[in-house]
Amino acid sequence: MPDRIETLRDRIRDLQRQMDEEWEARRAALRIHVERGRVRFEDEVRRRHRAARIRWRDFLAQTRPLVVLTAPVIYGLIVPLVLLDIAVNLYQLICFPVYGIPRVPRRDFIAIDRHHLAYLNALQKLNCVYCGYANGLIAYVREVASRTEAYWCPIKHARRLRGTHERYADFMDYGDEDRFVEKWAESRARLRQE
Repeated sequence: MPDRIETLRDRIRDLQRQMDEEWEARRAALRIHVERGRVRFEDEVRRRHRAARIRWRDFLAQTRPLVVLTAPVIYGLIVPLVLLDIAVNLYQLICFPVYGIPRVPRRDFIAIDRHHLAYLNALQKLNCVYCGYANGLIAYVREVASRTEAYWCPIKHARRLRGTHERYADFMDYGDEDRFVEKWAESRARLRQE
């Protein structure tokens, strides 16, 4: 009999596949094409995009002054983000081969492509580059951390956490000492097979 948690995970995977199919259908409806990793717009779509652009001066004029004043705070995070990026890449490069863990492809998480949208002005494009990098980097770091956790400490926590990573469901139950060694070995083997 299949484990109830595994059955639920299968349903979640199926829903994710359906979501991906729906997103693909929406891209097709908007006449967006990705060829060899590059976004291609039809001429008519590019024309509509350019016509919808708000000039950056008008954009700034419509923005509350306090929002503009927060820009140095948010953009100041670029330094620790870049340092985190470098550190995680080095960590993965040095440690993952020793552990036998497959490396996480950074390009699978960081997408900087919104600057191709002609309906965005230069300031909006800069903001989108920043957000694509920052959020992609955090997702990438989370994946590296989840592989590390699956290798070293694949045990669920005593209390329920929000936003756990994909591997967490496979972790051994908190307090289940009977199967600790067996489950730990299973987690490492599963990780190495990815």
